[in-house]
Amino acid sequence: MNSVTPLLEVRNLSRYFGAVRALDNCSMVVRPGEVVALAGDNGAGKTTMIKAISGVYPPTAGEILIEGKPVTFSSPQDAREKGIETIYQDLALADNLPIGANIFLGREPMKKLFGFLPVLDRKAMAEAARKTMAELDFHVKRLDAPVSNFSGGQRQAVAIGRAVYWNARILVMDEPTAALGVPEQRKVVALIKSLKAQGRGVIFISHNLQDIFAVSDRIVVLRRGIVAGERNIAETNHEEVVRLMIGG
Repeated sequence: MNSVTPLLEVRNLSRYFGAVRALDNCSMVVRPGEVVALAGDNGAGKTTMIKAISGVYPPTAGEILIEGKPVTFSSPQDAREKGIETIYQDLALADNLPIGANIFLGREPMKKLFGFLPVLDRKAMAEAARKTMAELDFHVKRLDAPVSNFSGGQRQAVAIGRAVYWNARILVMDEPTAALGVPEQRKVVALIKSLKAQGRGVIFISHNLQDIFAVSDRIVVLRRGIVAGERNIAETNHEEVVRLMIGG
């Protein structure tokens, strides 16, 4: 039995939309330095689960615990303040801005010019970008280039860097390798492994079983709003996971 207090625990979570039970009595745990994959076909409940964890949907029943303490979220900002950052497929990056400005998007540091005129502290943003991306072993020729210049994998790194800078302990990553070529997928997998090595917890949502098996410690399979099964990656295979996803 693992005695480490989970970073995140979801207990008997249900979320109903009228008569539709999008989630029904679902539980999962994420421990420090662990990658937990969340898998299932479209409509299985993955999106509802991550939106409940990230503060978008309040649960109809059940509870969420952070480091053993029950929490309630009235907004995604509440979840972020508790150390949960969700990186959706669109990444929510400002393409025309450099890495530093994207890290601070909506939370820009200011300084006083001539002792009274507030202006953006671009130097502080650039230094935050340098330190944060070095922590992720991310290297590009120009950190001050607009992120529109970067590849898909590099853009994922920027979104991850933003979460890391704001002290996320738990990162929820929604299809981070979708629409990427194989070399870029490998870069994202390497980034996730670096988060794991830092002791952060990662929830990894993907349809790509190859990526799931490459990076995850455990897999939780949802089917029609229930947990159809949970397996240690080292003790299962693609065929068993597919059976859990489709039933039978």
